[in-house]
Amino acid sequence: MAGADGTTWPRVSALVVAVAVVAASASIAASFLSTSISRRRSKRMASKIRDLEASLEAALEKCASERRGRVNAQQALRKALAQQSSDERRPRLGQPLPSLCYPMVPIGTVRSCFSTRYGTPRQPLLVPLARACVVFDQVRVPPDALEGLANYSHCWILYVFHLNTNLDKLWEHPARSKMKAKVRVPRLKGGKMGVLATRSPHRPCPIGLTVAKVEAVDGRAVMLSGVDLVDGTPVLDVKPYLPYSDCIQDATIPDWVKVDDTLTVASVSFSADFLSSLSDCWVAAERQSMYSSAEEFQCLIKEVLSWDIRSSSQQSQLHHQGLEVESYVKSDSVENGGGSNLYEPAGDTVTYHLVLEGICVSYKIDCYSNVIVERADLVTTSKNPSNYQLNHSNWRAMMAHLHQ
Repeated sequence: MAGADGTTWPRVSALVVAVAVVAASASIAASFLSTSISRRRSKRMASKIRDLEASLEAALEKCASERRGRVNAQQALRKALAQQSSDERRPRLGQPLPSLCYPMVPIGTVRSCFSTRYGTPRQPLLVPLARACVVFDQVRVPPDALEGLANYSHCWILYVFHLNTNLDKLWEHPARSKMKAKVRVPRLKGGKMGVLATRSPHRPCPIGLTVAKVEAVDGRAVMLSGVDLVDGTPVLDVKPYLPYSDCIQDATIPDWVKVDDTLTVASVSFSADFLSSLSDCWVAAERQSMYSSAEEFQCLIKEVLSWDIRSSSQQSQLHHQGLEVESYVKSDSVENGGGSNLYEPAGDTVTYHLVLEGICVSYKIDCYSNVIVERADLVTTSKNPSNYQLNHSNWRAMMAHLHQ
C-alpha cells in the first residue's frame, strides 16, 4: 500500500520493472541461445550434407573410373586380338593362318541316327523321326546348366560343319584359300547362288544353326527329334526357341526357295529282300538303336528317302554318291553279304547307300523319282563320339520321367 509520504509505490514499481527487465532479458537470452543452437545444428547438418555429397560424388567418380577402365581394357583386348591376327601373326602367301583368336570350343557332341553326311536332311524338322542326343562335356556344362531346358518344346543348336571337305582351305591365306563365293543350290537344279544367301555347309566360317524338338533332358544330355545333324557333330551352344521373337510372321523369301516339289520323290517302296535283311540286321542293331522296333526304323528310312537326298550332279547323271559312304563301309566289315557288290551299278540304274545307325540301306531311284529300297547290311563300326550309352530303352525311360 502506498504510505502517506508516497514512498512505497515507487519501490514496488521499481521492483516490478526490474523483474520485467530480468524476464525480458532471460527471454531474449533464451531466444538468442535457441537461435544459436539452431544455427550450430544447421551448420552441422549442412556440413554433413556437404560431406555426403562429396562422398557420393567420389563414389560416382570411382564407378565411372572403373567403368572407363573396363571399357578401355576391353577395347585394348579387342585391339590386341585384331593386331595379333592381322599384323603380328598375318601370314605371308603360302603360310597357314593362325589359330583361333576367341575362346570357343565344343561343349558337347551329337549322337545321331545319321552315320554319314549323305542322307542327313538339308533342313531341320523335315524328318520328324530323325533322332539324336547332344551329350555335353560335364566339365564345361554342369547338370545345373540344363535346368529349365526341358520346359521348352524346341531349341536352337549352334554347331561346326566338321565333315566339310574344304576345312583345310580355311587355314590358308585368303588369297590362296579359293573359297567359293557361289555354291550350287538343289532347288535351282544346279544353279548357283551367293553362299551367304543359302544354307550351304561350305561357308567362310563353318558354323551351322539348326532347330530341333526337345524330347527329354537327363542332366548331361538332351534328347532331340527332327534333327539334321550327322553323328559326331561338335556342338558350340544350345539356346531355347522363343516363338515371340524367333517366329517372324511377315518374313519373305525368294521365289526359288518356295519351290517344294524339286526335292520330293514320287514314292518309296521296299522289296522283300529288304524286309528279310533288315530283320537279320535288327537282331544285333536293336541293342544300340534309338528306335523301338525294325518297323519303326523302316518308317525312319521312308521319311528320309521321301526327299531326294542326292546332289544336283547325282540327279543329272548316273554315278555313285561319292567316296564318303564307300569309305565308311569299306573301312569296317559289312555283314550279311556285304562287300564289293554294294558299289556295282546294275543296268541303267545306280545303287545308292544310306547309312543309319550303322545299317547300310541300299536303294535305287528311277527316272520317275520312284525309290525302291532293296536291302539292309549291318556295318560294324566303333565310330562312337562318346561312351554315353543311348538306346530306345533309356530314351523311353527319359521320356516317361519327363511327362511325370
